[in-house]
Amino acid sequence: MERKIFVFFAAVLVATGTAIAQTSPTAGQPSETQSTTTPTTTTSSAPKPGTVNARRQNQQNRIANGVQSGQLTAGETKNLESREANVNREIKDDRSADGGKLTNQERQQVDMQQNNLSKSIYTDKHNANTAHYGNNEIGARRQNQQNRIANGIRSGQMTAGEAARTENKEQGINEQDRADRQANGGKLTNGEKQQLNQKLNGTSRQIYNQKHNGKVAPK
Repeated sequence: MERKIFVFFAAVLVATGTAIAQTSPTAGQPSETQSTTTPTTTTSSAPKPGTVNARRQNQQNRIANGVQSGQLTAGETKNLESREANVNREIKDDRSADGGKLTNQERQQVDMQQNNLSKSIYTDKHNANTAHYGNNEIGARRQNQQNRIANGIRSGQMTAGEAARTENKEQGINEQDRADRQANGGKLTNGEKQQLNQKLNGTSRQIYNQKHNGKVAPK
């Protein structure tokens, strides 16, 4: 009799342990409940489709993808983000003057500007101009910084104006790299490498500061 009772309680303990193992997440991994609630939180904070905010967020994502893929050069990104910054300022000023909203006329004007910008993004991403870095130390650093800029644009940590200013410096570095190599049979002298690395150090700090200064892209 005692043996039957012992076997019964042992079976209960095994069943209870199995149930706990199935409902408890592995260390460092989200549970099924956590994984299903995360997308819901992200979706609720996203702007409504078709709105001014949704369009400019979509266009920033397209620019970020172009930067990361090399379809957009630093110069093209600088121009696009400068125009994006102008649109953002106009939206901010109009909303400030109208109690936080846009009038129908203002919304139509912004739509036209965003349409033009959308066409420019498409054109720049599909023209013959692409980013080239080469298999070398300087090229690897330039590509790495473009990836960091793309991530900052996509996450909203870098505003359009910040991205434009940084890409302006990146464009200058790219032009200097190209000119130096053309003058030296495709190579850089030690002095030229040192000078370019110093400039890349400066833009690297600028990227970091912009991504951590508390300024974020409007949504």
